[in-house]
Amino acid sequence: MNNFSRREFLSKTAALAATFPFMELGTHSDTALKRGSRVEDLAFSSAVDAAKAIRRSEISSLELTELMFKRIDSINPRINAVVTLMREEALARAKEADAARAKGTFFGPLHGVPATIKDAFDVKGVRTTAGNPAFKDHIPTRDSAVVERLRRAGAILLGMTNVPFMLGDWQSYNDIFGQTNNPWDLTRTPGGSTGGGAAALAAGIGYIASGSDIGGSIRVPAHFCGVCGHKPTLNLVPLRGHIPPPPGTIGEPGYLAVCGSLARWAKDLKLALEILGGPDGDDAVAYSWKLPPPRQQRLKDYRIGYVLDDKLCPVSSGVRTVLADAVAALRKAGMNLTEGWPQGVDPKGEYQNYAFLLDSTFAFDMPDEKLAEVRARADKQDGSREAFTAMAQAGPHKNFIAARSRQMAARANWQQYFHTHDAFLLPTAFVPAFKHDHRPSWKDRVLETPEGPRPYGDLLFWISFATHTGLPATVVPVGLTNEGLPVGMQIIGPYLEDATSIDVAAKIEELLGGFRPPRGF
Repeated sequence: MNNFSRREFLSKTAALAATFPFMELGTHSDTALKRGSRVEDLAFSSAVDAAKAIRRSEISSLELTELMFKRIDSINPRINAVVTLMREEALARAKEADAARAKGTFFGPLHGVPATIKDAFDVKGVRTTAGNPAFKDHIPTRDSAVVERLRRAGAILLGMTNVPFMLGDWQSYNDIFGQTNNPWDLTRTPGGSTGGGAAALAAGIGYIASGSDIGGSIRVPAHFCGVCGHKPTLNLVPLRGHIPPPPGTIGEPGYLAVCGSLARWAKDLKLALEILGGPDGDDAVAYSWKLPPPRQQRLKDYRIGYVLDDKLCPVSSGVRTVLADAVAALRKAGMNLTEGWPQGVDPKGEYQNYAFLLDSTFAFDMPDEKLAEVRARADKQDGSREAFTAMAQAGPHKNFIAARSRQMAARANWQQYFHTHDAFLLPTAFVPAFKHDHRPSWKDRVLETPEGPRPYGDLLFWISFATHTGLPATVVPVGLTNEGLPVGMQIIGPYLEDATSIDVAAKIEELLGGFRPPRGF
């Protein structure tokens, strides 16, 4: 089965290669139950506040878990976000959490709080598919590192959320589970590949959603669905038990891909990272990890750079207006803002090097009979996108090493910038959520903007800089377009200082209001 799935993965993802401290109290999301309130009042709360309500005995974990399944039963048919339910296990675990709480025992910082799992993380005894029909019968015998840590923290796992085939798209649909819809507009995608997780959160299902990101798979769905998302520093959260690579494959530490989380509120991202971060397995014998605190305490103390547009990937007017209004509000509130790319940053060069490294990942298990064909295409060196992709996949190894060297140089340059600045703001994507379009060839998919049609692959541009350098990046909702679609601001932070970008997101959230539920949910 594994050999077949790898070949299928290569063929299906050719289109991508060819295109381009616990319980911290917040303000806006502090909705812990008051006397006389109902459990439904916590439907759109934060994970932090839900955990507080459970610890204070204002609500039981069972009540909250039953509420989530009630919402899944009534809402999920419209959005198809949660595709594999773990109802029996979740309700049993919620009862265990309540029994423990009655004895004064707590499993961890997410004690009794419902969460969802992206259908890419192995869950022991639960079908895990990554949207690949070849894995429709894959039942893991061990939890992934992310699932292990969520369980250890006391989370109640509701089920698995939908993804595209092998996570290779910005739309979440596959031949096993079908299409996931955006709660803000059911005719539009919630994004991918963590589209099911983002849609569930926006619709009030679960409090934290596990995710992963190599091409914006956490950040783009957060932007499209009006929730928060965090792409951690490279290799901060273990990839063990994540698909891809195919089940049973032991991969090397990532040079682009990461695991992370989405939530409705920024403070939940910090809590999730404190739970998920740190070494795994044999690495934990030698070292440990602790999240450094945010660099500043007040919005006015932060030194922030930003760009809202670039001729290499112009931002559509609707998105740009929302971002510009957000920056104006931040400036008025006293944030120290400087416009322009950091000195020494080469947007075009970094983007091209990212694309080369991304294309390289799709050759990890190329069949020998395919290799000769790809090498012949690479030898043409005619400047075409196809030749570029072929060179990344089958060119001399020295080219890959050179690309990795450029990657490290880019990170060093950004880190030099962070000696004088604390974070950097930029768009997440140049468009808001777009209409479903499942045409097989990405070349046939066109994204409409007020300024004219754009190539589908342009969605890689704005997310590329944080992925290429391995820097942390947080997305926070900052408003709606005239069409009523969410817009998320992306915040890049210093290497390993994830709490800084998350804290900037929290301060933006406090100023602008943060998450709002979509109408009808």
